Amino acid sequence: MSGPFTVITDCLDPGTDREASLPELDRKPDPWESRMQATCECLSWRGTLDNLERRQIEDELGETTYADFPVRSRSVIATAHTLLERGVFDEDELRTRMEAIRERMDRR
Repeated sequence: MSGPFTVITDCLDPGTDREASLPELDRKPDPWESRMQATCECLSWRGTLDNLERRQIEDELGETTYADFPVRSRSVIATAHTLLERGVFDEDELRTRMEAIRERMDRR
């Protein structure tokens, strides 16, 4: 894939677990998943990205464009893809924020 979405596809490491089955339903969500859900609720409430629309986009992109990504990460990937597509932020902004987060995580 090329174009503005390479910032998303570049974050999939070659060694990443590409499990395609459903995650355990009784597991406790990771902190990032809870934060992502809260962010999506805010995006929906403010009219930026409706939850139902986001879920439909997630299903579509998760089965096609981002099928190689782990199931648990597809909501964040589909949301980033959609917000890029709508011009809410651009590829450079997303790349810069992702680098800042990686640096912060590396310091832990």
